[in-house]
Amino acid sequence: MHPARHREAHSPYTRESITRRLQGDVGTAFPGETRLLLIAAALLTASMHSLGVVEAPVAPAVHSVAVVATTAGGPARDSGIQPVMTGVQAQAAAADLVVAHGRAFLTDLSQLDRSELLRAGKDAHVLATAQDDPPTAADVTTWWAGLAPAERQTLETFAPSAVGNLDGVPYDVRDRANRAVLTIGLADHDATAAQTAMLGQVERALVHDPGAPARSLITLDTRGSGRAAIAIGDLATAADVTVVVPGMFFTVTGQMADFTNTANDLYSEQATLAGVAAPGPGSGVAVVAWMGYRTPDLSNILSLGLAKTGAARLERTVDGLRQLRDGEQPRVNVVAHSYGSTTALMALSSGRMSADSLTVFGSPGSDVRTAAELAVGAGQVFVGDAHSDPIAGSGYFGTDPGSASFGSTVLDLAGSVDAQDTGDVFRRPVGHNDYLKPGTASLHDVALIGVGRADIVLEQLRRDGGGRGGVPQTSPDMYLVRPQDLQQRD
Repeated sequence: MHPARHREAHSPYTRESITRRLQGDVGTAFPGETRLLLIAAALLTASMHSLGVVEAPVAPAVHSVAVVATTAGGPARDSGIQPVMTGVQAQAAAADLVVAHGRAFLTDLSQLDRSELLRAGKDAHVLATAQDDPPTAADVTTWWAGLAPAERQTLETFAPSAVGNLDGVPYDVRDRANRAVLTIGLADHDATAAQTAMLGQVERALVHDPGAPARSLITLDTRGSGRAAIAIGDLATAADVTVVVPGMFFTVTGQMADFTNTANDLYSEQATLAGVAAPGPGSGVAVVAWMGYRTPDLSNILSLGLAKTGAARLERTVDGLRQLRDGEQPRVNVVAHSYGSTTALMALSSGRMSADSLTVFGSPGSDVRTAAELAVGAGQVFVGDAHSDPIAGSGYFGTDPGSASFGSTVLDLAGSVDAQDTGDVFRRPVGHNDYLKPGTASLHDVALIGVGRADIVLEQLRRDGGGRGGVPQTSPDMYLVRPQDLQQRD
């Protein structure tokens, strides 16, 4: 068993401990750790030179958005006046909801009156249950279908923080609820600067050009550095749904708008392939910019704890889609980058999630040994390694998914004319963050895979024992960390 499997959820790797390891004061925990730290340190030094000064990441103050509805027209900013309710009833309702889990949580939530829902929607324990330990998507879907229209409207209006993040609630409802939370949070004069910046980034990410596909805010967790997911296209009807999972250094505050635009680029590339797309249930495509988990920074880059948490969240996201599309299952494709690939590999080997295809770029590996351990369609695991990517093929966290023994298809990303479909010319990606840029062979390949046409992507000769398998490329270009990636976060 690879030693990385035994790593704890909370990494001991602080900035000081990284320095000690580089100086040789502490032994390495797994093969390749020293090299990974050296690469990270070199990139940090280069970024410091660009920025002038970089402070160590610190945890911002946790600030929860207070969601209050005071008008018949929908949620409004908290006026400071709370509805009156009996003390015994309020205490009992809150206590029941705090300790409830699973179906009981949903039952208790739907039995609260408006004033109780207002309080529940601001209760940290209630929000933690809804967002961190929620009922199954199957239970949520059944519960929501059994509610009367007036009950659904009451829950959406008076407890949007909870409703907007429950997988299994219809996406149009979640979008409205989360947008209400966003609007109220942006108007909150008591919010911290970090909170306002995070919500402002989400607001910008939702903006799209006239005539462009709609964007839906299907996840919004305002706690800490935040979590968010934005869908491009209609998840309720799309024949093909692609979930894009980011890797290290991605934060809602720093990259949500850019990340959503990247998802839009993939959507646009898939749309151009409509003429060659494989037939499927539904119509069109949808792409999810899924920043639904906290990604690592330099203080915890060597830990698998965040990947485990992210895997569980990804499992729930896909389960919610499958429950809502029960009678007409779309093709589900997962595209994961860097540390996100480790997260996705964990999720797809858990036995709780399946996908029609998995494409990983710049992967540091995982404890999954072969593609046979993944709940993915036969022959539908793809790996892309860009030129001068120091992470791809490294196997830092275990088996390299691009190795010959893994059983994946290694994509040919050299770039050239692809006469098999559009005849366009595509360039090769360079470095760690170039894979989904417009015009790259990697973006085109992932689009083909996403519309069910993996049969016409080009395959590279496999790595063997004498090649790159498990060894980072030398002299990596400085594409791994950009100055804007180094921000304060929790």
